[in-house]
Amino acid sequence: MVRVAVLVSGGGTNLQALIDAQNRGEIVGGEISAVIASKPGVFALERAAKANIPAFVIARKDFANSREMTLAYVSKLKELNIDLVVLAGFMTILTEELVQAYPNAVMNVHPALIPSFCGKGYYGLHVHEKALEYGVKLSGATCHFVNEECDGGPIIMQKAVEVKPDDTPETLQLRIMEQAEWKILPKSVSLFCEGRLSVKDRTVFIKE
Repeated sequence: MVRVAVLVSGGGTNLQALIDAQNRGEIVGGEISAVIASKPGVFALERAAKANIPAFVIARKDFANSREMTLAYVSKLKELNIDLVVLAGFMTILTEELVQAYPNAVMNVHPALIPSFCGKGYYGLHVHEKALEYGVKLSGATCHFVNEECDGGPIIMQKAVEVKPDDTPETLQLRIMEQAEWKILPKSVSLFCEGRLSVKDRTVFIKE
């Protein structure tokens, strides 16, 4: 059984999508074994408690810099025997030590079709504001492996979502979560847990 840790920073809507998928039996060969939050008191911790998933807090403010915090995360993940790390609304930048400890085993979901509207500064509502400013007709979500480049890792799955003429950043954000993020993230996690993903250069191959 693949042990999955979900890293969170806020409300935990993507965490809830993973919990719901797990409860429906859609995460094959794996289980959410831990939730780790970057600050105390966030609602994602309540979601973990309700689902009886062990939860921990490793707060950014407790460390002098991002590298020290990253090393604390790696230490905790290793202590918990974690196999796959999922960043689900995790708003803190971790340094390369995490990727080095978990090569092609750190997964992130981004609320746009990478390589559009991604990289430094593109997070949360900012992504959808930029998409609407640009006037795109399609946006969506991307699930990808994490590497040293922000939003630059190999793409596992993508799903497109229609942009409507009267969209606001908030309405587009919700539609992308409901129609894309909450579908491709659990599916990508399950594919990893089933051992069906392999990576060559920048391409992720999915075994039938």
